[in-house]
Amino acid sequence: MKVLMVLTSHDQLGITGRKTGFWLEELAAPYYVFKDAGAEVTLASPKGGRPPLDPKSNEPSFQTDLTRRFENDADANAQLDRTARLDSVKQEDYDTVFYPGGHGPMWDLAEDKNSIRLVESFLAAGKTFALVCHSSGALRHVKTPDGRPLVAGKTVTGFTNGEEEAVGLTKVVPFLVEDELMSLGATFSKVKNWGVHTVGDGQLIFLSIIMPSRHARNCPMWTRRFPPSPSPTSAYRRERQFRGQRGHPESFLAVPPHAQSLAARTATNGGREPIRFLRCYSWL
Repeated sequence: MKVLMVLTSHDQLGITGRKTGFWLEELAAPYYVFKDAGAEVTLASPKGGRPPLDPKSNEPSFQTDLTRRFENDADANAQLDRTARLDSVKQEDYDTVFYPGGHGPMWDLAEDKNSIRLVESFLAAGKTFALVCHSSGALRHVKTPDGRPLVAGKTVTGFTNGEEEAVGLTKVVPFLVEDELMSLGATFSKVKNWGVHTVGDGQLIFLSIIMPSRHARNCPMWTRRFPPSPSPTSAYRRERQFRGQRGHPESFLAVPPHAQSLAARTATNGGREPIRFLRCYSWL
């Protein structure tokens, strides 16, 4: 299985003079879910090379076992140093794509024509893709083949208005994720501020936030199996639970237990067979 992870190249937090970028936990946690399950992971960004890290995400209060693992992982850092330019990647080379969050994506990925093209090509190919936190905003200009906003009529989630207000950036960010997606016709599903919330609708999987791993030890996760060449019109054939399947080479996209009904809501999504049990130990 081949997974593409798309990171921001933007490092300025509006006109505040402060730095931003990608949120470390939102890269490190899914990265190791994928890697530990046997997937081949490629990192990409609009400009290529080393993407900017939001310095706040590496403060002691936000560090986790997984962020420390990533920092000490020479191979992972070598990948981060040489992210592929987004204009050079093709959906045909990957089974799915995951967008980590941080405030950076609101400035570049939300407007980047290559990112828009990439997501639209995954949509046309019947492949599932996932976004977390602010990266849900990267869908603001993505259209369906008939020209409608991709999120219109869909249930989504992401960083909420309340959370943006809580961090004091409502007037700094270029748009509010919640307001923007609702203005495009989406139903924005949310829980209390900083609550873990996952929504699946069709080919889309949204995660509101990734919580530090110390709060998530031993929680069950759900993974979905993606065949290399999915058929967009075939249906799920069965829904099964497996314990102790961590490390299965074809299991890589994790969804928490309250999203068990996701399979039923994505029955036409490429013949993908859920569900393999994976101990999360990490990323929600």
